[in-house]
Amino acid sequence: MKIVSLNEIPQEPVSHNPEIKKQVMLRLGELPGLTNFSQARFSPGQTASAHAHNDMCEVFFVEAGSGIIRINNQEYPLLPGTCVAVEATETHEIVNNGTTELVLTYFGLRA
Repeated sequence: MKIVSLNEIPQEPVSHNPEIKKQVMLRLGELPGLTNFSQARFSPGQTASAHAHNDMCEVFFVEAGSGIIRINNQEYPLLPGTCVAVEATETHEIVNNGTTELVLTYFGLRA
């Protein structure tokens, strides 16, 4: 068993844009198949550049704010309550094009 609180977890940079900060609640190896369980905060205008994972699927849940996610060059809105699943090898990019902080809770699963 593991219990964590966001209030006690330090922030660290997101690999696709070190200006975006995340808090990692669970890391690779802590649960079978899970690569991470994290929360990221994008300031207005911040972007996690386009990338793909060959060995991992990702699921994003919008907690607050708004933005867009581009998956294989198609654009989809990110609004509170939205859940987006990205398959392995799909190219994806996240942009906060709103005026407030975009808060995403997300996890990765081995493909």
